[in-house]
Amino acid sequence: MRIDFTKMHGLGNDFIVFDASPRSAPPTAEELRRLADRHTGIGFDQALMLEPPRRADTAVYYRIFNADGHEVEQCGNGARCIAALLARRGAAARGEFAMDSPAGLIRARIEANGLVSVDMGVPDFNPAALPFEASAEAHVYPLDVGGNEVEIGAVSMGNPHAVLTVASAAAAPVDRLGPAIEHHPRFPKRVNVGFMEIVDRGHIRLRVHERGTGETLACGTGACAAVAVGRRHGRLDERVTVSVAGGELSITWPGSGKNIWLTGPAEVSFTGSVETSA
Repeated sequence: MRIDFTKMHGLGNDFIVFDASPRSAPPTAEELRRLADRHTGIGFDQALMLEPPRRADTAVYYRIFNADGHEVEQCGNGARCIAALLARRGAAARGEFAMDSPAGLIRARIEANGLVSVDMGVPDFNPAALPFEASAEAHVYPLDVGGNEVEIGAVSMGNPHAVLTVASAAAAPVDRLGPAIEHHPRFPKRVNVGFMEIVDRGHIRLRVHERGTGETLACGTGACAAVAVGRRHGRLDERVTVSVAGGELSITWPGSGKNIWLTGPAEVSFTGSVETSA
């Protein structure tokens, strides 16, 4: 099967975006892992597959596959790239438009400065939403990792996130704690792990170990999750700049029960085609 794709990225968090074939199934997990390889394939953090709208009030239905081939619920930077691509194709309404995903509806808009904003919904702190095994909802949870206890915040952004507050994001043990927390038995569907350094009330530094991918240069839902946890702890303001390895994202969250918006660049790297074994 031939796949025509667009390679895109949001601050280095990179994707292939392609249209679903009406004649064949999506690439298998093995094929996706092969394509994700940065030495022998195309290389990407996630593959984003576009399907025809399932609702009349939306521009597209999209599905997300991590580099390990597993399908996941949501991807913030991926949603921004899809919105930018639809706008380039003339396939989305001017102004604000809606897209559909396994995690539900996402509103998007192209800003006057060319940045792309997406409404990531209301952060859900209910442990069952992630899911996360806990006796009750709490602001902070102790978690035993290899005999050592760490404290996390836990929130669903349509996908599961654990957030640790650290003194220095640069010095955080992402390579060690990220995989250990991702596969912790209290997260039965695994989890994305963010390491947040609070610079001041309007600025954080963040590194994220993404479930099924590893550390990425940027993570949109991870940025939203970190700000939501920081806001819940009373340490951040409504508008926060999130510095990640690939650049800066902007998060706006008025607070509990309100929708959280993610803003940043979305760029096309190149287009191409590839043959899979299907």
